[in-house]
Amino acid sequence: MSATPTVLYDSHGRPLEYVRLAVTDRCNLRCFYCMPEEGIQYVPRQELLTYEEMTRLVTLLAGLGVRKVRLTGGEPFVRRGLMGFIEQLTHIHGINDISLTTNGVLTAPHVPELARMGVRAVNLSLDTLDRARFHQITRRDELPQVLDTFYALLAAGIRVKINAVVMDGQNIQDLIPLAELTRDLPVEMRFIEEMPFNGGSHAATLPWNHRRIREHLEQHFGAFTPLPTPVGATASEYSVAGHQGTIGIIAAYSRTFCGTCNRIRLTAEGGVKTCLYDQGVLDIRAMLRGGSSDADIVAALTNAFRYRAANGFEAESQRPLHQLSFESMSTIGG
Repeated sequence: MSATPTVLYDSHGRPLEYVRLAVTDRCNLRCFYCMPEEGIQYVPRQELLTYEEMTRLVTLLAGLGVRKVRLTGGEPFVRRGLMGFIEQLTHIHGINDISLTTNGVLTAPHVPELARMGVRAVNLSLDTLDRARFHQITRRDELPQVLDTFYALLAAGIRVKINAVVMDGQNIQDLIPLAELTRDLPVEMRFIEEMPFNGGSHAATLPWNHRRIREHLEQHFGAFTPLPTPVGATASEYSVAGHQGTIGIIAAYSRTFCGTCNRIRLTAEGGVKTCLYDQGVLDIRAMLRGGSSDADIVAALTNAFRYRAANGFEAESQRPLHQLSFESMSTIGG
C-alpha cells in the first residue's frame, strides 16, 4: 500500500514529511561542542516518552503523510530496548524510511539486525580520525569502537554519512584526512558548521563557515562539482574528481537551507520543535498522558505548524534572551 499523501503543512506552505525523534537525552560521550565536561542534567527516566508513546505518535504522524523517521539522541543505543522499538516502527503503515544518527560506540553489534530490518542509512558522528584528538574532543577514548561500526555498516550495505563538526583550533587538521575517506569508499563525508548548542561550555563563534570549509577543501582536492540538492536537504553536496564518495557541507549556523525544511523535531521528553532554533512549541507528552484523543493530538500538531518561523534566524529572535548556548544538542535531539 502506498503512503498517505502529505496533509501536514506549515504556515509557509512547506510539507512536513520527516520526523527526527530523540529517544533519549543521554550520551556516552562528552563532546565539548555539545556539553560541558561534567555532562548535563538529564531528564528523569520517567519523564522520557515511552516506546509505546512514541509508537502512537509516529503512527499519527504517518497518517498525516510523514514518511521518514530518524532516531537521534543523545546517543540512541544507550537506551535499552531500542532495537525492539525500531522493529515496531517498521510495521507502521506509511513509514518507508527509517534511519538513525549514532556516535558508533555501541552500534557495531547491532548492524546486522539493522540491515535485516531495512534501516536505510546511518549518520555516524566522527570529528577526527586521530585517536588522541578524538579523546580530546569527546573526552572518551572510543575511536576504535566507532571505526568498527563504520566498517560494519559498509560491509552490511547500509548507506553511511559521516558527520564532522568543524571547530576552529580543534580539528581543522582533520578535514582533509576525513575527506580522503571518500576517495575509495562510497560514503558522504559531511562537514557541519559549529552551532551554539553546547550546554554553556563555551562561547560559540563561526570562523569556519560553509564557504571557508569549501575553499579549504578545494585547495587540496581541486574544484568541487555541485550535485542536485533534494528538497529538504540540509547539505550542499559535491562530487570530487576520482572519488567514489561525495562531500557534503551543512550551513547549520548560517542557516541557508531553511526555505525547504520538511522536518519535525521531537525531544526525548515529548517537546515538539518546529525549528532547531526555537524553544519548543508543544508538549506532546502532556497530551499523551493526559487522556487526549488521537484527533486532539492531530489537531494540536496541525495547529503548531501554522505559526512556524520562516527560518532559524526568526525562530531564534523569538526566544527569550537568546540563550541558545545553555541548551545541549543532546537535550534537543541531534
